Amino acid sequence: MDDLVIMKNQQAVTTSLKVAEVFEKEHKHVMEAVRKLTAENSTVRKMFGEDSYLNSRNQSFPMFYMNRDGFTLLAMGFTGSKAMEFKLKYIEAFNKMEEQIKNQPRLPQTTDEKIYLLLQASHEGNQRIQKLETDFQTFKENQKLEPGEYSYIGQLVNKKVFGWIKVHKLGLSRQQRALLYKDINAGVAQVCGVRTRTQLREKDFETACEFIEEWTPSTATIIRIKQMGGVAEGQTELEVN
Repeated sequence: MDDLVIMKNQQAVTTSLKVAEVFEKEHKHVMEAVRKLTAENSTVRKMFGEDSYLNSRNQSFPMFYMNRDGFTLLAMGFTGSKAMEFKLKYIEAFNKMEEQIKNQPRLPQTTDEKIYLLLQASHEGNQRIQKLETDFQTFKENQKLEPGEYSYIGQLVNKKVFGWIKVHKLGLSRQQRALLYKDINAGVAQVCGVRTRTQLREKDFETACEFIEEWTPSTATIIRIKQMGGVAEGQTELEVN
């Protein structure tokens, strides 16, 4: 009673061999009944498919596959209490197999469906690759600056501050120079969206360098330096831009 119903071409079917075995009939009589049914109606023929099987002596003999409707028509002629029991078992087996088929992913049948599936798989693959590339780029951009890059920015800051002092021929105290460093570092942090220069990431490197190259002290910083005094005679006075 095992394997009353099997799956063939994404359809629940049984065979004339299995029907003969279950209902305890000779296979040739089952075959005759099927041929009689299919000869009477072209619609019925679609419910059956002729095939062959090999017996224990490796000899080939004809047999039929049949779907639920074909089995129902064929089994109508089987009578008796035992026949009813077997019909019910078959109905249960068809129900289980059809439920399994329904829950399985449908395989593409036509060339167009196969092409569509390949294109869809290719599209999804490209999307996954793009996402990985984006994730990697985001990860890379959010990496902290390399020690060499951080050192380079520090050198740019020093060069810019001392260059500005030299242009204005100023002899500033350490406290006054500290105001300039505070000003330029605050500007770097502001344009890069970080709290301190130590939080700079790879994505901020170019922006930070560009800002440093274009930097000049703010009006507030210049005024504070002037307020601290200590400008020696002969030095250029600081002008507020």
